[in-house]
Amino acid sequence: MKELRIPVLAGVFVVAGVLAWAVARLWNSLGTLPAVPVAAPVVLAIIATVLLATALSLRSRLKAQREREPGAKGVDPMMAARAVLFGHASALVASLVAGIYGGVGVALLMDPSEAPAREDQAIYAGLSVAAGIAVVATAIFLERVCRLPEDDDNDDPSASARA
Repeated sequence: MKELRIPVLAGVFVVAGVLAWAVARLWNSLGTLPAVPVAAPVVLAIIATVLLATALSLRSRLKAQREREPGAKGVDPMMAARAVLFGHASALVASLVAGIYGGVGVALLMDPSEAPAREDQAIYAGLSVAAGIAVVATAIFLERVCRLPEDDDNDDPSASARA
């Protein structure tokens, strides 16, 4: 499985943000823009918390396993792979969602006619962006925790063919 690439996640964030900003401006000119849900940052924060708890649990179990502590509970490789896959999917979706709410938040802040009425919506959008960034950061941390020692930049397929 390939590592998470920060430029790809940033690209998804920027493209989604620009598209969401354009659609929000168009939608607002044709009518009224739908409200940013209060649950958006809450759900993203819960996902970030679950990823962080998983990463910390796996890190302590892997450390105990490496140091051969008596009674250390091992880590099932499939469980670690599923955790990393969950982190990858969460990071991609969170960067997309954060970009969308970032674009909507910028559109809300740029419209001076409805700025006081939409201030809460812009705050919820900003919190969603922050929570999305937290999901991406914890997913990258989880990936680093589950990295195998022999995975240190050996992406050259010709090297394994020669061995």
